[in-house]
Amino acid sequence: MTPPVAFILKGYPRLSESFIAQEIAALERRGLAIEIVSLRHPTDTRTHPVHREIAARVTYLPEYLHREPMRVLAAWRKARRLPGYDAAWRTWRADLARDRSANRIRRFGQACVLAAEVAPRVAWLHAHFLHTPASVARYAALMTGLPWSGSAHAKDIYTSPDWELAEKLADCRWLVTCTAANRDHLARLAPPGRVGLVYHGLDLARWPAAPERPPRDGSAPGDPVILVAVGRAVEKKGLDDLVAALALLPAHLSWRLVHIGGGPLKEALQRQAAQAGLAARISWLGARPQEEVLEAYRSADLFCLAPRIAGDGDRDGLPNVLMEAQSQGLAAVATRVSAVPELIAHGVNGLLVAPGDPPALAEALEALIRDPGRRAAMGAAGEARVRSAFAMDGGIDDLSARFGLGGRS
Repeated sequence: MTPPVAFILKGYPRLSESFIAQEIAALERRGLAIEIVSLRHPTDTRTHPVHREIAARVTYLPEYLHREPMRVLAAWRKARRLPGYDAAWRTWRADLARDRSANRIRRFGQACVLAAEVAPRVAWLHAHFLHTPASVARYAALMTGLPWSGSAHAKDIYTSPDWELAEKLADCRWLVTCTAANRDHLARLAPPGRVGLVYHGLDLARWPAAPERPPRDGSAPGDPVILVAVGRAVEKKGLDDLVAALALLPAHLSWRLVHIGGGPLKEALQRQAAQAGLAARISWLGARPQEEVLEAYRSADLFCLAPRIAGDGDRDGLPNVLMEAQSQGLAAVATRVSAVPELIAHGVNGLLVAPGDPPALAEALEALIRDPGRRAAMGAAGEARVRSAFAMDGGIDDLSARFGLGGRS
C-alpha cells in the first residue's frame, strides 16, 4: 500500500473550513490515503456531516510547546539526527532573524514532532494555508527529505511578507490557490509554473436544486423578505458595514436578517444593531453545521455580505458561502473586493458595490428587497453558473493528478 499524504492543517475539524474537509473526503474517494496533522485542537462543539465521512487518522501536534515538553524534547532528539536537520535549522534561524515571534519558535518545535512522529509513515507533506502550516511542513520536509506542496487561500497570502512567500514558493513542489486573483499575486513571487488555480468548488451532491420562493417584496409587515449572511464576525467580512446599511433602509420596508457564524466581533455587532434599533430584525445564530446552513439558504430570499480588506491586509479570496448561496438560487448583494467578481457578475447574478460604502450597499439591498422578479432571475443565473463552472470535480481531478492518482493535470 502506498504511504499516505500528510495534510497539515491549522485546526481540525473546523466548521468554517468545510471546503478542506470536502476536499479530503473527495480525495479519499479517489483512492488517496491521507493522514491529517492538526496544529491546534478543535474548538467547535459540532461538525459537518462530511467530517464523519473522512477515514483519515488525525494527529495533533503540540499546540503550545511548553504544555508537552517531554514530547517536544523527544521529537527534537530524533529530528536532530535526520540528514536534513542542519538545513532546516539554518532556514529557521534565518526566518527567526526576520520574524522574532513566539509563533516562529513554536513552528520549529511542531516541525520536529511532525518529522519524528508522522514523517516515517507518510510519503508527502501537503500544507493547507501558506502561513503557519506551510512553515511547519517546510521545516519538516527539509529535515526528512520528503516533498511538500501547499494550498493557499486568503489570510495566509495577504498577511505574510513577500520574502516568506517567495522562499516557500521556491521550496515547494507545487502550490494551488483558490482564486485567479490569488494566483496572479503569488505567481509574481514564484518560479514559472509553480502556482496553479484550483477553485474550491462545491460537492453538488450535498447541495440540492434551488427551491421555489414566494414573491416577497418587503411591503407586508407579517411576511418580511428574509436576508441571510454567513461568515465569521471578523473585520474582513464587513458585517458592521452590513448592519450600517440595514439601518439606512426605509423604516416601512419589511425585512429580517439571519446571520450564521461565530467570531470575536459578534457581541460588538449585536450592540451596533441594538443601537440602530434593529435588534428585533436580526437573528444571530452563531456557527452552525452544514445541514442547518443549507436550510437557512433555502428559507431565505436574498444573500448579503460586505467583505473588505482588513487593516492588517487580511481579506477573503472567494467566500465559499457565496457559491453555496448561489447554488440555492439566491441572488447576492456583495462588495467588489478580491475575487468576488470572479463569481458575481454585477446585474447578472447579483449586485456589487464598493467595499466600505454602507449607503451604496443599502441602495442595492433595497432594490432587490423590493423586486422579487429580479431576485429570482439573478438567483437562477447564479445557480446555473455555480453548477456549470464551480462544481468540485474539476478541482479534484487536478489535485488527484498532482498527487499521482491520474485525472487532469
